[in-house]
Amino acid sequence: MSTFDFSAFEELVENNRCCRRFKQEDGFSREELSKLVNLARKTSSGANRQPLKYYLAREEEMNEKIFSTLSWAGALKEWDGPEEGEKPSGYIVMLGDKDIAENFYCDPGIAAQTILLGARTAGRAGCIFAAIDKEELREKLNLDDRFEILYVLALGTPDEEIELEKMEGSDFNYWRDEDDVHHVPKRSLEEIIIN
Repeated sequence: MSTFDFSAFEELVENNRCCRRFKQEDGFSREELSKLVNLARKTSSGANRQPLKYYLAREEEMNEKIFSTLSWAGALKEWDGPEEGEKPSGYIVMLGDKDIAENFYCDPGIAAQTILLGARTAGRAGCIFAAIDKEELREKLNLDDRFEILYVLALGTPDEEIELEKMEGSDFNYWRDEDDVHHVPKRSLEEIIIN
């Protein structure tokens, strides 16, 4: 059994929450976004085919185009998403290149989580979106049909407090309290290990 202390990595994972409100004025350089993609580039890939490609956005006009195609926080019915000043300052659109592979297996999940962990290490945060108007986004980005839109990673400097809670019963919905703290219920370790 390893004597490695997992506490630092556990803290990183706990802090890597899905962030939906950002300090919009804290922008990204292209180099910063490229460094995050470079982390994903180094991860495992099914059969080592490496079919993932990325579209980087950091300019206000393109950010707004991407923002308008995303559905924000389905469990918060009264919230339409971040307001001006709280929006992400960068995006990474994850694409599957169908000329390389027809099935992307678990590559997108590995890459997305790696990017978000890298962002968190750099004091940033993000949210992985699968709820995307993909046809509208394809048109706005002028993407070739060979690219399948897999995820959009919204990124920025976090501007919200998020707390993990013990899940009571089967209520898995996240919520915000009167102080606008975002609460995320989590199943216990005992519940998810079945033997």
